[in-house]
Amino acid sequence: MVTREVAQWALAGWAVIGIVALWGSPATAASPELKGKFEILQGEVSTHTPGKVKLIEFADFYCPHCHRFDGEGLALLEKEFGNKLESTMVGFPVISGKLPTPFDMYEQAKMMGKGKAMKAVLFRTIHKDKITGVLDRSLREVLIKEVGLDLKAFEAGMASGKPAQLFEDGRKWGERIKVQQTPTVLLDGNIKTETIDPENIRLIIQSILDGDKKK
Repeated sequence: MVTREVAQWALAGWAVIGIVALWGSPATAASPELKGKFEILQGEVSTHTPGKVKLIEFADFYCPHCHRFDGEGLALLEKEFGNKLESTMVGFPVISGKLPTPFDMYEQAKMMGKGKAMKAVLFRTIHKDKITGVLDRSLREVLIKEVGLDLKAFEAGMASGKPAQLFEDGRKWGERIKVQQTPTVLLDGNIKTETIDPENIRLIIQSILDGDKKK
């Protein structure tokens, strides 16, 4: 994972480390049926819909661990849970000195119905193609066309300032719930985990869905 000070997550392997049920802890006192390592956020409202879990991925496009989680861990979870899992990303920059253009591009693409496709393209461009500088208009044009969006409409949306505002709103949300590192996952609005082992997140999601069946 990447904190605002230092990267702490080794890149080798998806090791299953420290996955335990926190029975009796403050995190599970409100929801004893849940399993895994997580924190129930006081003051945050649950957005749970029976039979479906909403996953918010607080991530930095420049973070290699976010790139890996998005391409591997999240992909595994989406494959396992299918339409029972609804995922989206909220941009939360932790690496200083980087321009916010990718975050704005993601927000604009999301408004145009292509958020996931743009997210994948941006992660690839930054981490595989190694383009970490300015995403100027000519490069943006290539990426926008690759995602399948109308160039004129996209740039007009970018110029409106709305994507930048949405990005800022998301950043403030992350600060409110005390996101300290990326990626951090928020499930159903008030279940936060910084243990970004896919098995831990799978365990939490499955226990939420199992709890629905008992109701």
